[in-house]
Amino acid sequence: MTPAEMEPRIVRYGELMPCKTAFIDAHTPGSDQKENFTIIGGGVSESPDQHVHIGIPHGFNIGAAGQPPKCRNSLHSHRTAEVFFVLSGRWRFFWGRWGDAGEVVLEEGDIINIPTGIFRGFENIGTDYGMIMAILGGDDAGGGVIWAPQVIEDASAHGLVLGENGSLYDSKKGESLPEGIGPMPLLSDEALNEFPEMTPMQVVGYGVRRYWDMVALAKDTPCKVIGETGIIRDKPGFEVDLITRSSASEDMHSHDTPSVLMPMRGHWKVTWEGGSTTLAPGDTMSVPENLAHNAVPSMTGEASLYHIVGTEDPAGPTWMG
Repeated sequence: MTPAEMEPRIVRYGELMPCKTAFIDAHTPGSDQKENFTIIGGGVSESPDQHVHIGIPHGFNIGAAGQPPKCRNSLHSHRTAEVFFVLSGRWRFFWGRWGDAGEVVLEEGDIINIPTGIFRGFENIGTDYGMIMAILGGDDAGGGVIWAPQVIEDASAHGLVLGENGSLYDSKKGESLPEGIGPMPLLSDEALNEFPEMTPMQVVGYGVRRYWDMVALAKDTPCKVIGETGIIRDKPGFEVDLITRSSASEDMHSHDTPSVLMPMRGHWKVTWEGGSTTLAPGDTMSVPENLAHNAVPSMTGEASLYHIVGTEDPAGPTWMG
């Protein structure tokens, strides 16, 4: 594979194309400045304006959320895995029917695997624009977002209506629900009872791992962060490793499914049969299946990289082995 052939599979941080109307809360005060990025796969955006950088199926989706200080993403739920790591900034993640069952603050490099079937949201509580990178299970990312009823109700007062077809319609642009399409129904009280109020021990103890702890664990070999034998035990249809300078290898290797490289710190030189490139923090590279390659730091200093590879496990509810 030549460098020119590989280039469409590399998304540079500075070339990410945001969508500011991706979700129903895009006009709701407090959430109206967020930006959504769909890097690999179709994601869960409800807007036709969402740009998809790489459409090749991987068995999982890669996305990102960028938000200025005090901007939040409203309470929602997913049917498949939703994993975040903090690329920049300081973020508060919260959960529960009303967002008050628990919360945790994550710093740069930290990762969270939020259990499926609970309402969750997140907020930039730092002093600058921040970015979190996301991994969503399944090629269809679980088929979309399930919103807490109050989110849909609040949005209607600001011009956005979500159709039962999963698409957004903006009355501020003169749009309305198409003939034959009704509004997305609110979850009933009976359905809401199926969403558990998980404790901080259940969410944080299970699904949060701190960056410097993972760096320590990756001293000699990559740290298996998420996987059947990972420090977060889950089988969401993909595995996540953290690779550091001391655990990176020059040995060429390949996978039988596409894999993804996402630098967290430092610059990384990726070499494959036919070419090479250098990745910086925030870049995303999709390596084709069965292509021999390696990734090693290209400069001195701190260096870490998240590595994601698909598995044969079906995407679905969180598995807490």
